[in-house]
Amino acid sequence: MISVVILTLNSAEFIQPCLDSILNQEKGEIELIVVDNGSNDATATLVKENYPQVKLIENKFNLGAAGARNQGIEVSSGEWILSLDCDVVLSKDFFCNINNLLKELSSEVGLIQPKVLEIRDKAIYSTGISVSFLRRFFDTGKGEKDNGRFDKAKYIFGACSAAALYNKKMLEEIKEGIDYFDKEFFFLFEDVDLSWRAQKKRYRTIFFPKAVCFHHGDSSQTPKKTRQYLSLRNRYYTLLKNDSVENCILPFLIYDFPRLIWLCIINPSALKAIKDVFAYRNKLNRLRN
Repeated sequence: MISVVILTLNSAEFIQPCLDSILNQEKGEIELIVVDNGSNDATATLVKENYPQVKLIENKFNLGAAGARNQGIEVSSGEWILSLDCDVVLSKDFFCNINNLLKELSSEVGLIQPKVLEIRDKAIYSTGISVSFLRRFFDTGKGEKDNGRFDKAKYIFGACSAAALYNKKMLEEIKEGIDYFDKEFFFLFEDVDLSWRAQKKRYRTIFFPKAVCFHHGDSSQTPKKTRQYLSLRNRYYTLLKNDSVENCILPFLIYDFPRLIWLCIINPSALKAIKDVFAYRNKLNRLRN
């Protein structure tokens, strides 16, 4: 069984096409779970009235992407978890291709990355997470035309949780306390952290281009300055947890230091992000000791 965990937040515009794209195809045995993060529109009502087969979790307030995904995974029954943003629409043969892959998949593979395209112009949204020499994390191919360059399966650094499959056994193995995704991240980089932790347990991520889906992008409409704050803070959360100081010295001097100065000038919340990072480092030190 595959359990599909979908996050919603004021998503009445998007959730119906998402759910219909799952139900209107040959899919095998699936479980549908929607975690609503405190919507104040008609999202939860729409799901309850039109999709009785969906297991709906209604939060009174926004727990963030990491916290909500954890809730969905916790109540799931499938051997694999398909994480989806609410504004993702699956291609008609998505599950057929995924099920064919699962029949021949090596046990070392714990994460599967579909090919995610922009729904508007069919450009690449993500073919997985890559990491550069400067320890910058990015969606591979983002913004490029889907011209055949991303048509071969291959092993990659990590999976973008907007649309990704996770082996439930692997998730239980890398779990931190009661968390699969680190809820301290709230939103952004939580999928980088999970992918990196999986690597350290010798699990691999495979990009599988035959499984195609389409993404609107930023349906939550998070303000730019909030994204900058979370991106800055969570980048360092990720590095503190998973990398060594030695590997980060040169990237900090070349990339991070100038960026920090610029962000502190244009966005006052950058100073709060720095304060949060030191508090997170102290927490990690206490846990490690």
